[in-house]
Amino acid sequence: MILWLNPFSGISGDMLLGALLDLGAPLQGVRDAVAATGLTGWDLTAEPAPRGALVATRARVAVHDTATERPAAALLEMIARARPAPVAELAARAVRAIAEVEGRLHGVPVDAVHLHEIGGADTVVDTVGVAAALHLLDVRELHCGPLALGSGTVQTRHGTLPLPAPATAALLAAAGAPVTSTGSVGETVTPTGIALLLAAGARFGPVPEMTVRAAGYGAGGRDAPERPNVLPALLGTGPVPGSAGSSPMVHLESNVDDVTGEVLGHLVERLLAAGAADAWITPIVMKKSRPAHTVHVLADPARAGECERIVLRETGSLGLRRSTVDRLALPRSTVTVEVDGQPIRVKSGPWGAKPEHDDVAAAAAVLGLPLRAVAERALRRLDPGP
Repeated sequence: MILWLNPFSGISGDMLLGALLDLGAPLQGVRDAVAATGLTGWDLTAEPAPRGALVATRARVAVHDTATERPAAALLEMIARARPAPVAELAARAVRAIAEVEGRLHGVPVDAVHLHEIGGADTVVDTVGVAAALHLLDVRELHCGPLALGSGTVQTRHGTLPLPAPATAALLAAAGAPVTSTGSVGETVTPTGIALLLAAGARFGPVPEMTVRAAGYGAGGRDAPERPNVLPALLGTGPVPGSAGSSPMVHLESNVDDVTGEVLGHLVERLLAAGAADAWITPIVMKKSRPAHTVHVLADPARAGECERIVLRETGSLGLRRSTVDRLALPRSTVTVEVDGQPIRVKSGPWGAKPEHDDVAAAAAVLGLPLRAVAERALRRLDPGP
């Protein structure tokens, strides 16, 4: 599925979660994903909320633990337990992105970062909840319009700061996000909101080509008089089966001979989180028979600049190569089947179908079956035959 967001009044974690619930993400499925973290003393509800002339869905998080400050490592430890695994990975990317910019802003290592205003248990619910809702709606592409920023100042533990808050501004730069003004005073884009877009690989621009299947609205906490404080969202499917589209993409390459495997693995994760269409590593032999690797990135032209910065910053490379290529994208669709009660997404194209590995692995662990057996049963559910 394709998701398009119109943040004309801004975006926050709870607004995004509300929009996804309004689009049809099952509330209980989201709750189950959060419960898997082991977090206690919380509740998540979805309720109608009038905002101006509209009625949106308000995702309301209630927590007994009122602490707002925690080490980023503590939040990441809880989030890592979320299930299924892709949910934990997306939520962790969002929190890690916030921790990284906070570390740079305050000159401390990421492992030592304490999150203040967003260090509460509600951040776990927001990030895991959004990741779970995206997973349950089977969102494969996320597109977003310009982010509307408010003006003025915000009170934080570090005192009075200008808007957008420094962490938000750094995340906007990392995402390469286009912005506009709401013309009103107050914070409209939060670090959690932009970090979730960054973690989900959002592409910024106009509404993509799709067939709209659902429309939803996520409510913000305030009911602003000048405009509805909502996040509109459209959910749709791509071009009809049988059609194929060719689009220009940027291919980046950089040869590195002094970077560890751990750093290369982290680099691929960072690139995909930043919106690269693909990223991979190939082994090579350089001059003087030195073993080395080539970092490859395939990115939309709008995301290529940020991907370049990530490659150079993470590897310390002195340069890279950039070329324009045409990518032919065949039509594909995804359906969810059940194997003994375990949901498994199956992606189908013109020439075949394949179950999602993460779903198969999770089901195999619960059912005590080999991966291959679960995958075969998922494909049989897709096409039971005569």
